[in-house]
Amino acid sequence: MTASDLATAELTLTGRLTTASNATFLGSIGDAAVVYKPVAGEAPLWDFPGGSLARRELAAYLISQALDWNVVPRTWLRAGPLGDGMVQLWQEPDRAQRAVDLVASDHLPATGWRSVLEGQDQSGQRITLVHEDSPALRRMAVFDLLVNNADRKGDHILAMADGHRYGVDHGLTFHRDPKLRTVLWGWMGDALTAEECEGIDRVGEGLDGELGRRLRDLLSADEVAALAARCDELRADGQFPAPSGGMPAVPWPLF
Repeated sequence: MTASDLATAELTLTGRLTTASNATFLGSIGDAAVVYKPVAGEAPLWDFPGGSLARRELAAYLISQALDWNVVPRTWLRAGPLGDGMVQLWQEPDRAQRAVDLVASDHLPATGWRSVLEGQDQSGQRITLVHEDSPALRRMAVFDLLVNNADRKGDHILAMADGHRYGVDHGLTFHRDPKLRTVLWGWMGDALTAEECEGIDRVGEGLDGELGRRLRDLLSADEVAALAARCDELRADGQFPAPSGGMPAVPWPLF
């Protein structure tokens, strides 16, 4: 299906995700399965401007494209049955895989995983939040740093059968103040790889051209300037940062 078809062909609703905090629908455009989030269904927030989440989802997709890492599924804005909103191609994850998990603290995976935090479950058992130690998930963590993602829950990471990892649900992004809340803290203090630095440079350079022009149509001037500052700071530091700001470091619930 062409980009023109996706933007203009009839969008038919097929279901609703009732666990989402904002109105989120499953739909189809021809033979393409999609997620549709109408602006009219966005819940009011104290720290983000009303009616801005759909634009932030598109801005996050543009950053994913500039990084050239395919973190975010194809995303666009268009009219739908409930008004203008964000539309994203549906991705069916491999239900047998989990990129983020809660495990008993005395049975931590020996290799291939990073520990984030430890706590207790309802029965008092010690449990640890872990995520896989993979290049795909590292790239998502860098992406989250750039877009200042305030809501990277475990279930916002789609583990695909081929090993790819998609990130979804990026309405709470691009705030000018530090807002990073994520389950992906396992690389804190680790040096960025050359590939990760090159991706950050592509975003920073793009802000002076077409990428910056498109983002200024979606975000405030202060938010675009804050994005540029995060690119510069991350490259200067050369490593995954520790939590900062006055907000909790992880989202709640975690999944």
